[in-house]
Amino acid sequence: MKKVLLLDTSIGTSNLGDFIIMECVRKELAPVLSGNFCYDLPTHLPAFNSLAVFRNSFAVQNYAGADLKFAGGSNLLVKDLRTHYPQWNIHPFNSKPLNGVVLVGVGAGAGDDTNRYTTKLYNKVLNRTYYHSVRDERSKAYVESLGLKAINTGCVTMWMLTPEFCRTIPTKKANRCVFTLTGRSDVTPVREEERQMLDILLRNYETVYCWIQGDKDFDYLKRFARHEQVTVVPPSVEAYDKLLSQEDLDYVGTRLHGGVYAMRHGKRAIIIAIDERAAEIHKWNHLNCISLAEIAEKLEPMIRSEFATEVKMPFDRIAQWKAQFMR
Repeated sequence: MKKVLLLDTSIGTSNLGDFIIMECVRKELAPVLSGNFCYDLPTHLPAFNSLAVFRNSFAVQNYAGADLKFAGGSNLLVKDLRTHYPQWNIHPFNSKPLNGVVLVGVGAGAGDDTNRYTTKLYNKVLNRTYYHSVRDERSKAYVESLGLKAINTGCVTMWMLTPEFCRTIPTKKANRCVFTLTGRSDVTPVREEERQMLDILLRNYETVYCWIQGDKDFDYLKRFARHEQVTVVPPSVEAYDKLLSQEDLDYVGTRLHGGVYAMRHGKRAIIIAIDERAAEIHKWNHLNCISLAEIAEKLEPMIRSEFATEVKMPFDRIAQWKAQFMR
């Protein structure tokens, strides 16, 4: 029986998309995890106390000795680990037990500049034997720039979106819609593009739901003039799963994983790209996606039209990456 360490990006998160990612990571790694002893440790919070690492405590030795170590998804690889709150909360004094981690559908953060401190730390922690699974070509190029091996497998949340499955997703508009917004801070002003999005949804659907994916999203929604006309879905993946299990429902919104999760439930989805994550995934995997700036011109015609879901995933490369751990 092997020991497998799973670094969980949903612990200490403010974004429920991380729970969706980890749900998918566990499903895709099931053949590796099954029958083995699995540990869970956080990424957003420090996994180890620096003093315990320095003293090489028995617990630290136990985790450090895991046969396989995986980090699950998200925008984990920031380009500067000196930031005040990195996505992956590691530094030279707490990271040694994690050495040898393999990435699973991980993305690299925005920007092109990195630094020697960050490069050196990633080189210590990330596995040098296995290929890492990354979600787009930008991330692949970054991991390879560290001198490591990487395969662009696409986002792990999309590995089940086969052509056969995608053909089961409706092409015509539903009567109801669930949408998401992205609140950046407690004082985020209403973006004109998202105000237009809500107006378009209320004009085109009989019932409009809003799923609260981030901890700032509900307060942000309340700043919209017509928010009373929206039915709020509680901030849990369970509540969202229950809604998506119903028939006659479309998804429209700025939350990438909210949209992908809807597609996994067989729902027609229009994803609004607000940063490099959705834009890069769309470039390589062909989401039904428009940018924030295109809402006024393209969203309503797209909602009213018929369109297929034709996600393109590199299933051969996904199989190649998985095969490393089945020998």
